[in-house]
Amino acid sequence: MAITKAERLAAVHEKAVEAFNLAYMPNQDTRLACLSDRRFVYIEGAQWEGNLQSQFENRPRFEVNKILDSLMRIFNEYRNNRVTVDYRAKDDAANDETADACDGLYRSDEQESNADEAYDNAFDEATAGGFGAWRLRAKYEDESDEDDDRQRICIEPIYDADTSVFFDADAKRQDKSDATRCWVIYTMSHDAYKDTYGYEVDPSSFNKVLNLTRFDWFTPSVVYVAEYYEVTTKKKKVHFFRLAALPDEQPVKVYGDELTDEKLADLQARGYIESRQKTIDTRTVRKYIMDGRQILEDCGVIAGEYIPIIPMYGKRMFIDNKERMFGHTRPMKDAQRIYNMEISSLAEQASQFGESIPIFTPEQIAGWENAWASKNVSKPAYLVVNPLTDASGAQIPSGPISYTQPPVIPPALQGLIQLASQDLLELGGNQQQGDELVSNISAKAVELVQSRLDMKTFIYMDNMKKAMRQSGVVWLSMAKALYDEEGRKMRTVGRDGSEDQITLKEPGIDKSGNKVINNDLSNGRYEVVVDVGPSFVSKRDRTVRALLGVLQFIEDPQMKAAIVGMIMQNLDGEGMDDLRAFARKGLVAAGVIKPTDEEQAELDEAKAQQQPSAQDKFLLASAAETESKIALNQANADKAMAQAQELLTASAKNEADAAHTLAEIQAAMGQLLAVVGALSQPTQQPAPQQQIAAPAPPEAPPAAL
Repeated sequence: MAITKAERLAAVHEKAVEAFNLAYMPNQDTRLACLSDRRFVYIEGAQWEGNLQSQFENRPRFEVNKILDSLMRIFNEYRNNRVTVDYRAKDDAANDETADACDGLYRSDEQESNADEAYDNAFDEATAGGFGAWRLRAKYEDESDEDDDRQRICIEPIYDADTSVFFDADAKRQDKSDATRCWVIYTMSHDAYKDTYGYEVDPSSFNKVLNLTRFDWFTPSVVYVAEYYEVTTKKKKVHFFRLAALPDEQPVKVYGDELTDEKLADLQARGYIESRQKTIDTRTVRKYIMDGRQILEDCGVIAGEYIPIIPMYGKRMFIDNKERMFGHTRPMKDAQRIYNMEISSLAEQASQFGESIPIFTPEQIAGWENAWASKNVSKPAYLVVNPLTDASGAQIPSGPISYTQPPVIPPALQGLIQLASQDLLELGGNQQQGDELVSNISAKAVELVQSRLDMKTFIYMDNMKKAMRQSGVVWLSMAKALYDEEGRKMRTVGRDGSEDQITLKEPGIDKSGNKVINNDLSNGRYEVVVDVGPSFVSKRDRTVRALLGVLQFIEDPQMKAAIVGMIMQNLDGEGMDDLRAFARKGLVAAGVIKPTDEEQAELDEAKAQQQPSAQDKFLLASAAETESKIALNQANADKAMAQAQELLTASAKNEADAAHTLAEIQAAMGQLLAVVGALSQPTQQPAPQQQIAAPAPPEAPPAAL
């Protein structure tokens, strides 16, 4: 009996919930600790949450947030040095031009989808709490055009990733490239939920199985909905066919389910023979939208072979077969709490300093309580008290019986504040050493100090590098499926921000004269490489400083001009855009920088429209005259060669005639000698009765002269 769609989706939902239990339950405490760390840094009053809050009830609770200052340094270092993705050709079927096209397309997708927001949010959450993430999603270029099915890849942020992104329990790699399931949980209001999925669906209903997940899929104000990704791996056989006459040509690949009898007969008729077979694993990713009760939407198979969720960790490790993570905040929390407690206690005691408080008997202050209580506000010229009388009724001196003593700061409190402050500095990287600039210290020494401080926080930059590499891998896998339209024109962005345009699967000719298909992302394999430089200065600043150091040793004017142009290209500042553009034009014209297609067209047009100068005209006229003389000399040389050829021909003819005449003369001489020899023989009188006999044959003639 065939299974219905509703039954299949119900089975998928049940299986997804069971897998979510296995993924969420072991990591519940770790993820909540990550959330607590982020609250500790960013939410006012969160540093007193827990048992500490009850101990300081009705007492001052001050927060001097020193952790945020050290975090801001890490954030700023990252923003000053963005991690970039670079593609490189990995096999013979790939080429550098297509790799550069991948670079430009990736940067264009980043720019159009404002990917910096996704990267910054993930980096901040991972550094502060321990875990962050972003997603890659395919969207139509024009949602309103029903005939336009072209798609672009968008890079979007995922907020509160520590409590909303979960991978299956078997995924061990840091980039989660080995994950087969993933859940991304987000909230929807009741109205938005009903408008999207229908008013007949009750968002508050869920079965008892979901209660075991210990996760609030539904709250009175919002509905929790999950994107569920599931990877399916299948075995597929690939047949490789080659032309027998051209064994070096690229083979034709035909998958097993596509190799029909008609297909095989057609290949054999064209001269192809099967060279080998291979069984490969094919991965497909299917996406669902689900709530606590059912599958709301089956989105089908999505582009790419990887789950398009990119995790980013602060510090990550596996202990007791359990994934654990934390960020920059957690090791500093106790020192921050101690510092806050001591500062609050010190402020509380400091508020009691000042004049001593007089102590009176009730009889002395009776009726004057308000005057004494408000003396610090009303500032009266004098205060009075009631006189005291002895047993006989005589008045006695009415001064206060004693005074309170101001509190004394315990030495232990002073030492504890210093220790807590020092611990915070050390745990945070001791940034004061890098912020304090001492005179008469070289820039190189300052650079070394900053580099030493950066190494304490470089792990976050390195983990961001791993996340960015996986993002590049997922993007390429999706782009091979989405960017496959022949002739589609797409915008690209260069490393320096310049824009260009490419045509997908454009026919062309390579350097060897062979026909090729340019910008075909599906042809060949490409390696994803990311780079993280020193984080205390921007890469442009380092480039400018290096070029300035080299410039003083260059004497060649052209090389100096090129270096100055590169310095202008890398300068940052207000109003530098026009100057950078001017410098780039000079560098392109000099051949230092490879021009874009638009720049090359402008160069060709300018070259065609350029009027030659007087000197150029003279040189052109001289060249034309020289060419005409060369042509005339060449013509004269050709004429002389022809005459010489005629003479050679006539000479050869005369030589042949002479040889023929000589042969005739030799033949005549031979006959003459024969006659002479015959005449030189003595004659005999014949007998009368006999007839005259025939003469004897002549002797052989002598050798020809």
